[in-house]
Amino acid sequence: MKFRAVGAGSNGIRMTMESALTARDRVGVQDFVLLENFTSEAAFIENLRKRFKENLIYTYIGSVLVSVNPYKELEIYSKQHMERYRGVSFYEVSPHLYAIADNSYRSLRTERKDQCILISGESGAGKTEATKKILQYYAVTCPASDQVEMVKDRLLQSNPVLEAFGNAKTLRNDNSSRFGKYMDVQFDYRGAPVGGHILNYLLEKSRVVHQNHGERNFHIFYQLLDGGEEELLRRLGLEKNPQQYPYLVKGHCARVSSINDKNDWKVVRKALSIINFNDNEVEDLLSIVASVLHLGNVQFAADEQGNAQVTTENQIKYLARLLGVEGSILREALIHKKIIAKGEELVSPLNLEQAAYARDALAKAVYGRTFSWLVNKINKSLSYKETEFPGWRSTTVLGLLDIYGFEVFQHNSFEQFCINYCNEKLQQLFIELTLKSEQEEYESEGIAWEPVQYFDNKIICDLVEEKFKGIISILDEECLRPGDATDMTFLEKLEETVKNHPHFLTHKLADQKTRKSLGREEFRLLHYAGEVTYSVSGFLDKNNDLLFRNLKETMCNSENPIVNQCFERTELTDKKRPETAATQFKNSLSKLMEILMSKEPSYIRCIKPNDSKQAGQFVEVLIRHQVKYLGLMENLRVRRAGFAYRRKYEVFLQRYKSLCPETWPVWDGRPHDGVAVLVKYLGYKQEEYKMGRTKIFIRFPKTLFATEDALEIRKQSLATKIQAAWRGFHQRQKFQHMKHSAITIQSWWRGTLGRRKAAKKKWAVETIRRFIKGFIYRNYPRCAENEYFLDYIRYSFLMSLKRNLPRNVLDKSWPTPPPSLCEASELLRQLCMQNMVWRYCKRINPEWKQQLDQKVIASEIFKDKKDNYPQSVPRLFLDTRLVNEDINTKVLQALGSETIKYAVPVIKYDRKGYKARARQLLLTQTAVFIVEEAKIKQQIDYANLTGRELQNSCFLWT
Repeated sequence: MKFRAVGAGSNGIRMTMESALTARDRVGVQDFVLLENFTSEAAFIENLRKRFKENLIYTYIGSVLVSVNPYKELEIYSKQHMERYRGVSFYEVSPHLYAIADNSYRSLRTERKDQCILISGESGAGKTEATKKILQYYAVTCPASDQVEMVKDRLLQSNPVLEAFGNAKTLRNDNSSRFGKYMDVQFDYRGAPVGGHILNYLLEKSRVVHQNHGERNFHIFYQLLDGGEEELLRRLGLEKNPQQYPYLVKGHCARVSSINDKNDWKVVRKALSIINFNDNEVEDLLSIVASVLHLGNVQFAADEQGNAQVTTENQIKYLARLLGVEGSILREALIHKKIIAKGEELVSPLNLEQAAYARDALAKAVYGRTFSWLVNKINKSLSYKETEFPGWRSTTVLGLLDIYGFEVFQHNSFEQFCINYCNEKLQQLFIELTLKSEQEEYESEGIAWEPVQYFDNKIICDLVEEKFKGIISILDEECLRPGDATDMTFLEKLEETVKNHPHFLTHKLADQKTRKSLGREEFRLLHYAGEVTYSVSGFLDKNNDLLFRNLKETMCNSENPIVNQCFERTELTDKKRPETAATQFKNSLSKLMEILMSKEPSYIRCIKPNDSKQAGQFVEVLIRHQVKYLGLMENLRVRRAGFAYRRKYEVFLQRYKSLCPETWPVWDGRPHDGVAVLVKYLGYKQEEYKMGRTKIFIRFPKTLFATEDALEIRKQSLATKIQAAWRGFHQRQKFQHMKHSAITIQSWWRGTLGRRKAAKKKWAVETIRRFIKGFIYRNYPRCAENEYFLDYIRYSFLMSLKRNLPRNVLDKSWPTPPPSLCEASELLRQLCMQNMVWRYCKRINPEWKQQLDQKVIASEIFKDKKDNYPQSVPRLFLDTRLVNEDINTKVLQALGSETIKYAVPVIKYDRKGYKARARQLLLTQTAVFIVEEAKIKQQIDYANLTGRELQNSCFLWT
């Protein structure tokens, strides 16, 4: 959406709703009231489509917000967006959920009157998400304190808990609310949220024991199995595989790729602690959840008489422990029925079908009552404890209604009947309050109200709820009457009682053509939103919602604290028959209507663009159906019955005063008079507008668009003139400013350079003076005159020493120290030498160390005794002069195990003639061998040697 900046006087530049009017051809209009062809449903839907394609999911119908689910994350819910809508007039910014939330909050603060926000739409349209966003908005923008922060956390964290226990995956929505929720948020005199209260309506308990194909049970079951710790599941007797539990797989959809049950479990577990659940309460609550799964695994078999018998004793043991009841008593209660007849207690066995009904009824009753207990528990944690001014109403209330939308499935049963009846009542309330608010505004402004033609769905509400003749009364009568009442007898009674009603039809009452689309067990209601066909199968059972007396007694004796609270013993002594489910729902709905009527309402109408939950997909047929049953066209017609546009005189004059010379630039009189002058100058015709007490009312959008176009032309003309004058003035100002800046910078910089130069000269003079004085006193003891010089001399010597250290242990050079450092210099020289020696020694490997040891021994023997000894020092000692390859193999074999320690070639000189003969001298561990080629010529044991002598570089052995 593009916006134009417009003048707002002392308020500066702001964004207004009208600033988008020139962009209406590209992204439609932000308020459907401004549609030219407001009676055309096609034009209405086309405007939705244009905006949806631009990710503009919010559009107004006056003060009603229409929201289209984008099925993707949009960057329009950040804290910056919240601040943008905070405290801003409703139409100053583009349509948004936050505008509704902030407008309701400001009305609550300024008028001190309770407010409510009604969020409606079908499953998957985004009602639950809208509720969350509104709560988050209040959590961020409202005043805070430690106590308030705790309440905010609890309000926000109640959502994931209620969703886990009350929401489920359906064909239309992965997180569908299967109960109605009305939440009151209490605000104190400062506008801070200090408490809350939740009312719940018609939990779909039948989902506990049955789900349609492609649907799941309530989220909590799958979250517990997937995310629960091993130890917790062991205590509850559960396995991680949901396929082990029949109640979880009726819809053949236990796993859903778009749902992360493990992560959701962590969120729920954390939320429970935040809303004040202790560990024992959590354990008791999860025990009930686990008990429902174990109930679903209880199986029966028929004995010889056809009576049901429990065949799964293991499940009974788990149930007895989790529910805190006697296993044998629970087993008997599941296969027997106890009734009170004429003051006597009668017990009769159940057949297989009846036992299965009793088991499922117990599962539904336990889960349904636990859900109600959970809501009450949350309410206790949210309750406001009034400490200041007790007895004085210091809080105001803002209600949020997130309730199931109109539902039309292939198979519609008792739950859909109640849900659609609820939507009928809400639609009736919506039209009444819309007409009422519109009429009140006209009356307050002194403008004549023109009656509006609209469809009054009271006729449908009466068909459902009228005493004695309504569908609910007939259903209750059939449930309570003696005899063999069935779903079909209920249908027959309906046909007999309301057969002439124009909004009711059955197979029997239909004509030949219509009968093809109606089953014999079905009836059809023509709702305000369209036709819905209901199957009466299960109507009586679901309406009765009965639990056999002995099962009630068993639950009343439970040691599980939650179950014990859910099943009160007074039920056993109360002889009055409990109200049916439909009557309870009708009564609670009536109370809800009273609550809503007592508050100032705001509306959010949610639409889902497609059934496949795909981003960017806009299915016109589906949209048209929702537009119809949400009553949006009727709402638009009511709004447009009088005037399309209305604004306070101050706002209108501020925006358009530049179009009239008499009002521009300043109007000093009353705003009413200024607007009168302005519209006369603009040439408005009498039938185009009305002047109220505080507002101007414009009947036709085209009148406003023409004014807006004139404003755009005027602004461009003014802008051209102002820009020309401004450019000259601005350039002159800019030059003068730059010149002054340059001079200032230059003067400061010159001063800085001069100060730096003077400081440097001063430092140099002081340094030279200290050196001279230090040199003069250099031979004196350390004093103030020579300490700088002596320190510098020492520093210079140490730095010179660092650069000229000896390179190795043989380098004896060392700088000459000053007199004051002679002793330190000697110590440093010794340390340096020790360090070089240490480093040299560290680098010597074992082989080299052995060589050095041998050299030391040789030095002790030969030094100063042999003329050529100095030349032999660099030569390395060898372990042997001959290797094994130089010795004949036969000799090596002859030596056997004797290891050669040293071998050297020698020359033998004959006694006669001194002829030289090559020989090898081999030294082993025990003897000396003289070898000639392959023969051992002589062997001398060391024990027989008497001495050895070196003569003329030859060894002589004796």
